[in-house]
Parts: sequence; structure tokens; C-alpha cells
Amino acid sequence: MQAVPVEGRGEPVILRSRDRVTAWLIRPAEREDLVSGTAHGVVSVTLQPASGRMVLPDPLGRVREEFTVPRGTARAYEVAKGEYIQVIDLEGQQCSDFQAIRVRGLDRDEELAIDSTATRSMVRRAYPGPGLFDKFYDASLAPLLQVIQDSCGRHDTFGMACTARGYEERGFPGHVNCSDNMSLALSPFGVAPRVAWPAVNFFWNTWIDPHHQIQTEESHSRAGDFVVMKALDDLVCTSTACPDDIDPINGWNPTDILVRFYGADSVVRRAVAYRPKEDGPMSMSQTSAFHPRLEPLTNAFAPARDLWSPVSFPAHGTLGEYWACRTAVTVQDMSGLRKFDVIGPDAERLLQSAMTRDIARLPVWRGTYSLICDETGQVIDDGTLFRMAPQLFRWCCGSEESGRWLTRLAEKSGWQVRIHDLGGALPNLAVQGPMSRDLLHDIVFTQPHVPSLEQMRWFGATVARLHDREGAPFFLTRTGYTGELGYEIFCSASDAIAVWDALAEAGRAYGLVPMGSDALETMRIEAGFAAPGSEFAPGIDALEAGLGFAVDMDKSSFVGRAALERNGASMRRVLKGLLFECDDVPAHGSPVYDGERQVGVVTSATRSPTLERAIALARISVEHAADDTVLEAGQLDGRMKRLTGKVTSIPFVDPKRERARA
Repeated sequence: MQAVPVEGRGEPVILRSRDRVTAWLIRPAEREDLVSGTAHGVVSVTLQPASGRMVLPDPLGRVREEFTVPRGTARAYEVAKGEYIQVIDLEGQQCSDFQAIRVRGLDRDEELAIDSTATRSMVRRAYPGPGLFDKFYDASLAPLLQVIQDSCGRHDTFGMACTARGYEERGFPGHVNCSDNMSLALSPFGVAPRVAWPAVNFFWNTWIDPHHQIQTEESHSRAGDFVVMKALDDLVCTSTACPDDIDPINGWNPTDILVRFYGADSVVRRAVAYRPKEDGPMSMSQTSAFHPRLEPLTNAFAPARDLWSPVSFPAHGTLGEYWACRTAVTVQDMSGLRKFDVIGPDAERLLQSAMTRDIARLPVWRGTYSLICDETGQVIDDGTLFRMAPQLFRWCCGSEESGRWLTRLAEKSGWQVRIHDLGGALPNLAVQGPMSRDLLHDIVFTQPHVPSLEQMRWFGATVARLHDREGAPFFLTRTGYTGELGYEIFCSASDAIAVWDALAEAGRAYGLVPMGSDALETMRIEAGFAAPGSEFAPGIDALEAGLGFAVDMDKSSFVGRAALERNGASMRRVLKGLLFECDDVPAHGSPVYDGERQVGVVTSATRSPTLERAIALARISVEHAADDTVLEAGQLDGRMKRLTGKVTSIPFVDPKRERARA
């Protein structure tokens, strides 16, 4: 049971129950008054049944205090440096305006508050989030708060807190508003009232459309979504439960906000929400099993599905990591990949139906790059399938949707097969570069009944151990996403540190460098490898995504075959490369022009260190896709600036993939 006191005689006290309770209401009175019958006064009790939508997340640490901000009101409160504030949307789709002011400034009548313009300028995005750009700043560019966790990921820093004038202009004079509520709540702290308060508008869903209009719609937040911030100074803060009930920003029905505080001794890890499906359960991002070795090397982490992944390492930088992979050897944490074991008498039958490759021809200890498509030929997921035994396969891919799709197909067909989601049980490292085989030769031991390291060809697989038959076991494949000679190691979480340490120790002799996602992105574009959300996306079939090489049309049947056969007979767009004459890199989605007519779109682009110029993957109409055709990528509005380039085949580097096959 939580009490929410409200100042003033005759004002209500709101009690919120988290479980079934028996409530006793006791009104103090003197004994003489009870005997004489002079005790008086009325206590009115009303009961509001729970909506059934309220979700109160579990505490993240030692809770110092918490209170509810009833809908249409605001609360002000003090937070000490180092303490944590958690703003919780209890029922979903409820906006909460927030502001923080330094205590030390108030002593000299100086209100050093969050400045949204300064914050956006410093973090280079619409609002900060957990990770590298994670702070709110005041007008002097000094940080006030650090965002530690965010389960919603959609907020606003452009709009003011709602105002009386705003409601008046829309025909609602006298409507309660957040700015007046904030002024009233902050007045005991000596903060001057304002007609309109600048604020961070948590859970407010806004965006800027192509016509530069700020649009708003119902909030993305779900019941129980929250933001956690760490105070970087002693602060006076205020939180509202926005009363707006005349448009969709609060789902047309304003509700309460809960504010919870944790002591400075609490340990709250940084995290963002991850949902495999929009309507699926939420999990907060975790660190991989290799994180204890990665964290001392870099602060630059970004979410990769449900894990934090290194972006780059300052000791070498993105360019140094790139050249290490081209000339020596690198190691990269790829634990965000999804892994599924497909096991049973009908495993091959299921995969033959779901995959675009001919799985019947795949030998044991071999792998193949393949796709899973839907009935329209659009790519659901891509990945590498390995055959580990006649009726045992391992599918390493990018999305949980693979597992759901395979499960539905197996159940629909009544096949005897089990799809086992390995979850986080098999963290993996990519060891890539021309020295990768030499490095692994120093630490890999294989039994005589499985392929040795030297016997592994491109897309080969084996099981191995560190150093000798008593060493940590792992699954080893000759695969990668760089276009270079490379391998991937899949081990148990309990052996991850031992595997990393063995690689690091042996790698000193070969110039081993840790690599992040930025360098990998450059290498995968140079190699012409497709990525989800870029080359393949909703509305794009496997052929238009440039993945026709992974579609075995001579196979009698697989999901999507009929659509791909039909589309392949009348291709309209193909994936090609653009080789520019400059270093300017076009943005994802930039239009590609032939004169005044748009004939394509850029799907991925980077500056190639090897070619010393900008390159791009682009989806281009077949009429303009011949090599050496001169086209232009539009920048700014697509017309004010053009980047001239020539159409070329992909890959850009090592077109015969001789390095990967070496």
C-alpha cells in the first residue's frame, strides 16, 4: 500500500494498493470527545477499481522513496548527487513532463535547468539515451543527469510542457495544464513561476515529417515502461502526469505516473528495452559473457539486439581496426547473433521446406549461407546453417523470427522435429583476418574423428578445445562477415573468459586487435554483404536484395519459391555498387538519379579505406544497372548537391572472394 499525501484541509489522500489488502481507517480523537459525543467530522471513502492495465516494475535497487503523481498534477522533489530517479508510466501511453534545476544555483537566484537545445547539440540526437550520448545538459553545457535505463525509447525535447494559453487557443479555457502545475510544485523551492515551462517530455511520441512539421500521436510507452536517470549534482526536480485529454498524446485518457528513488549506493546497470516482436515481452539489454574483458578496453557500446556491443576501441580507432583485419587479425564479440538447434527425424525435411538452399546436399560438418523467405519471397531472416549430424543442424542468424517461423511450419506440417533456442548459452567471437588461421593453430585442438583446423574449407565446421583434450570446448566454423579469411568460435558462457584470454595471449605474436561494429560495417559493405533493414527490408524480395546467389531455384519446393520464380522472370530492380569520385558518403535512403529522374536508392554507404573513395550499395532499376553507367546520388533535397559515381559489380574488394577462400 502506498500513500500519496496531498497538502491542504479537505484535500484527498490517495492510497494505491499493489495487492489485495484490508484497509483500516482510524480517525484520532480525544477520549472525552467520544464520551461527550462532541467528536465531529466526516471521512468520505471512494474506491476506484484497478484498470487491469497497471504494471509496476520490480525495484532496481534499494528504494529510498517512491510516490504517485496523480493524473493532471505535478510533484517537486529533491535528489542528491549520485541518487537515481525512475519515472514510471504505470498504465501506458501517459506523458510525463520533467525538469531538473541545480540546488546550488537557486541559492543565488540562478535557475540552472535542463536546456533541451543544449542537450540535443551535445548528444547529437533528439534526446539522450543509455550509452555513449546519455546526458541532459544545462545552458552552460554542464551535465545534470545521466540516462541509465530507458524501456520506451521514444520521448520529446522539442515541445514545451502544456500551457493554459495552449488550451485556450484550442477552445478550452481554464483547462488544467502542466506548466501551471510545475510552477505551483516548484514554488516552495524558490523557483519563479513560468507561463510556459521548457521540459523533457517523457513518453511523448513526436517526430518531424518530411515536410518539417512536428507530428504527434499516441505514446509508444506500454504499462510499466520507465526511464532511469542518475543525478550528477544536487537537484530540485519536478514530474507531471500530463492532463491532456483533448488529443491522442495520452491515449485520450490521462493516468498516473510513479516516481521512485534509489540511493547512491545502488548499482543500476545501463540498459535499453529489447522486444523481439512489437507485441512481445520486454527484456532489458544485457552484457555478453565477454564483457569483463571488453569493458576495460572501450566505453563505446551500442545496443545490438538485447546485448551491448562495442562500436570501436580507442587504442586503435575504427580505421586501425579495419586495417588490422585487412593485414593481420582481429577479434570481435558477435554474441548478439541468434542460434537455434534443429533436431529430429524431420529436421532436414523442415529445413528443406523453409530454406532457400538445397539442404539435402549439405554434408555433415559443412555450412551454407541461406535465407528464410515468406510466401511473397521477402526475406524473413538470413544466416548460416551447419549440419552437425544427419539429423542435427545449427542455424546462426539475426532474428528470433527464424525460430518462430520454423516452429509454426513444423507444427503446421506435423513434423517430428524440435527447434531449440540457445538464447545466450552460446556466446561467440569472430576471429578475422589473414593471420586468423595461424593464430588459431596455436590454441585449437581437435579430435581425430572431426575435421582439423587445417582441413576446414570455407563454410566448414568442427568441434574443438583450447590447447588439448582437457581444454575448454567450443564449436568452430570458418565463416565471417568481413570478406577476409576468418573463423567464428561458439563457446559456453562459463568458458568465455578462458577463450578470450587464450586468444589474447596467443594473439600478441600476430598483432591481434579487438574490432567494433563501425569497422565491421565498412568491411561488410566493401564485401557486398546484405544487412537487414538496409539491403533487405519489408517490400523487398530476396532477388532485389541481391541475394539471388543464395536461392536454389532448381530445388523443387520451398516457401517463397513460386513468388521468386515469378519475380525473377521480370526483374525491375537489382542490387549494384556505386563507386564515387569523392570522399563524401551518401546517406542511407539517398535517391539515385539519372539526370532528373530517380532510378534507385542507396541502401548502405561508407568510405572505403582500400579504394580511397566513397562507395555505396544501391537498389537500381535494371535499365540503369549496367557496369560503368554514370549516376548521381542526391544529397540535401536530392537536387542541390549530387555525388557522381559509376555503377559497378559487387563485391568492391576481392571480387572473387579469394581471401575468404584462402
